[in-house]
Amino acid sequence: MTRPNDDFLEDLFARAQGDRATPQDDLVARVLADADAVQAGLATQTARPAPPGLWSRMLVALGGWPAVSGLAAATVAGVWIGVAPPAPVADVTADILGTTVAVPLVPYDLGLSAGEFADG
Repeated sequence: MTRPNDDFLEDLFARAQGDRATPQDDLVARVLADADAVQAGLATQTARPAPPGLWSRMLVALGGWPAVSGLAAATVAGVWIGVAPPAPVADVTADILGTTVAVPLVPYDLGLSAGEFADG
């Protein structure tokens, strides 16, 4: 079995290999002049990037964004437990310190009970 399409392609490839296209001299001169201009512009630029900042280095040292988000969640949980401790934590604290410690979130001396801010 012969394939006529393959013979046709072989003839086209042989003819294409025989044709050597050479660029014109003025085209080569323009391309080289453009390349020289680009290289001259690159020589004036600095090749070193700026060093990373303090926050970027700290982020890398902590382990990236997943580690920072875990630390933020632990901080929020710690503040929450510190401000409004569950009953077992308050009992343990009272046993250790000997007395119950209560810290109000809103100061009582705002005068709201005396009606200082009331209209009239």
